[in-house]
Amino acid sequence: MGQSDIALVGLAVMGQNLALNMNDHGFTVTVFNRTVSKVDDFLKGPAKGTKIVGAKTIQEVVNSLKKPRIILFMVKAGDAVDQLIEEFLPLLQKGDILIDGGNSHFPDTERRVEELAKKGILFVGCGVSGGEDGARFGPSLMPGGNPDAWPFIKKILQTIAAKADTGEPCCDWVGRGGAGHYVKMVHNGIEYGDIQLICEAYALMGRVLGMHEDQMADSFKQWNKGELNSYLIEIAAAVLSFKDSDGKPLVSKILDKAGQKGTGKWTAESALDEGMPVTLIGEAVFARCLSALKQERVEMSKQYKRHERLFTEDREETIENIRKALYASKIISYAQGYMLMRAASERYQWDLNYGGIALMWRNGCIIRSVFLGEIKKAFDKKKDLKNLMLDEFFKKALLRCSEGWRKAGILAIEYGIPAPCFTAALAFYDGITSEVLPANLLQGLRDYFGAHTFELLSNPGKFIHNNWTGHGGQTSSGSYNA
Repeated sequence: MGQSDIALVGLAVMGQNLALNMNDHGFTVTVFNRTVSKVDDFLKGPAKGTKIVGAKTIQEVVNSLKKPRIILFMVKAGDAVDQLIEEFLPLLQKGDILIDGGNSHFPDTERRVEELAKKGILFVGCGVSGGEDGARFGPSLMPGGNPDAWPFIKKILQTIAAKADTGEPCCDWVGRGGAGHYVKMVHNGIEYGDIQLICEAYALMGRVLGMHEDQMADSFKQWNKGELNSYLIEIAAAVLSFKDSDGKPLVSKILDKAGQKGTGKWTAESALDEGMPVTLIGEAVFARCLSALKQERVEMSKQYKRHERLFTEDREETIENIRKALYASKIISYAQGYMLMRAASERYQWDLNYGGIALMWRNGCIIRSVFLGEIKKAFDKKKDLKNLMLDEFFKKALLRCSEGWRKAGILAIEYGIPAPCFTAALAFYDGITSEVLPANLLQGLRDYFGAHTFELLSNPGKFIHNNWTGHGGQTSSGSYNA
């Protein structure tokens, strides 16, 4: 009979730090890595002096564990997870628990939960956020999957998770199937949006206002003392003020070409599948795609010279307008993210706890912020809140920021600074708050060229086709919803 409380497979930086975190909290951990030398290096290095146990084979991992066995995978999403499941499966018994802590796509987790349940194995897809620091000292954890696993893994996960200001763990059961990985996916999409909004503020301050990196860092530090207080604003100030060995800002030497790992793209794809206008995250993904076209951008910039304008307006007022644009756009991004989670929750019958999700994100994760406490309060007040924009706190904030937000958008357009997320958020705000949109003309055009039908204001719900030309006939095309 084994003595370890949990096994961790995959000793990259996140895996190592989670193992050390568990050890700190009194849990006995067995570690394993496909490249066995990594186990030895870890035990001789960061894990020296701990109670962490090394295993050389999968059989040793299984033998080392108390029952029901709990095994946490911290490996790359995709085939690697399926291969590990296949290798462990013959050695496991009914009631044993496998946890995937990687950034797996939620349909894969749905499939694994279902397939393994038939074999008596409890599978959990757990979103893990917070980077290496979070993993080491308290991450945000989003477990979902087979609910029968939760009573056995709850103590470990909630103990090692970050804690909110109230002392509550930033970890709770999210829902069945792929719910945990879905919520992590939306978290990552929101992270894409938050980062792009910060970059747009940086571009306006640097390229329009002519501010030096140290001046921008000071602005971010000031913003971090107020309603924008968050991890990403804090580290933006740190990155902007960091000096290279020659005393010049390191950030100005970094190639303006961004990478991505796919989770933002998955969020945008899911939004399209659900018919939800999650425009800000979509624009944030496309902004990264555009940044990757560096050579093409350099060539284009030579062909399309901008008329250089001198900024002559009130600097302090403009910085405040940029701050308002950032804050208001952030509210829109979260409102959109929650709209998407609500749609997915209804489709997959996950019954997501939206206030609980805000609490899970309140600390330990990349998007942690004061702001999330207000989201938690909004759902505490009204569990079935349809849209964050209907909450009094966020409504007042948006109305308060709207004029400065518009001015920042105009500034970007006038000076030729791309601000896709500021402007997409504003377009959504104007759209969702419009009683009338020009989609009546859109429907008329669709019906004219394709007999796609339309509804009349006087009789919604009844679809009709009009013979616009007099020789088009009365037959309408089939309809579908997207």
